[in-house]
Amino acid sequence: MLRRLFSAFSKNVPGTAVGSIPDGRRIYAVGDIHGRLDLLDRLLAQIEADDAARAPADTAVIFLGDLIDRGPDSAQVVQRLLDLSLRSSKVRFLLGNHEEVFLKALDGEKGAMSFFLRIGGKETVLSYGISEADYRAADYDSLTGMLQSQVPQSHIEFLSGFENLIQIGDYAFVHAGIRPGVPLAEQSPAALRWIREEFLGHHGSLEKIIVHGHTIADEVEERQWRIGIDTGAFATGKLTAMAFEGAARWVLQTSENEKDF
Repeated sequence: MLRRLFSAFSKNVPGTAVGSIPDGRRIYAVGDIHGRLDLLDRLLAQIEADDAARAPADTAVIFLGDLIDRGPDSAQVVQRLLDLSLRSSKVRFLLGNHEEVFLKALDGEKGAMSFFLRIGGKETVLSYGISEADYRAADYDSLTGMLQSQVPQSHIEFLSGFENLIQIGDYAFVHAGIRPGVPLAEQSPAALRWIREEFLGHHGSLEKIIVHGHTIADEVEERQWRIGIDTGAFATGKLTAMAFEGAARWVLQTSENEKDF
């Protein structure tokens, strides 16, 4: 069954920074989806139910990036979230490193297609209707042409409009992390989408509490000055969101091993 996990992950956890968002607002941040439409649909339903069960608020949902690759339904995830964005102005999207490489491959940038395939792009290619046989027979140039013919322009425009950084109250939402010691206003897109060890190993204070995906953990990682919510949906079958309201925060999570209501 879909479950709501109320926080052990809260402002009272020892060793974590205390943060809040402005009164009257409620934010749900969703971790890396990686082509798992089944989990996305279930988590969206859970978010809707959780929001409806609470007092009215100015609610928004932030997707932290990496909608695509590795899982089986990347094209379908993009379409689902594009449709959601057309119905609601209360959804925002961060560009993940996988979307960045996908867009470069579609643009025919040298070396981008080979790198795209190395990081899980095959599943995305197949999700856009290219057969396994055609995929196997294609070289990089012909595969680029096939993909360009199959990916709707609306998907390209949608992904190209994603943000790099979102700040709300004491939190900053990014895909991968930030470069310590660099003001948020001066962070490079590369750091925001690709950084790992330098950020994860940092133990000092930061300008904001950083909410991020990109690096997989078994469960939500709440550390001093950062919260990681990528639980490896494509591999673990577990997709996670964290909600923020005032000084409270709580986790919502769905797993393929749980039964629906």
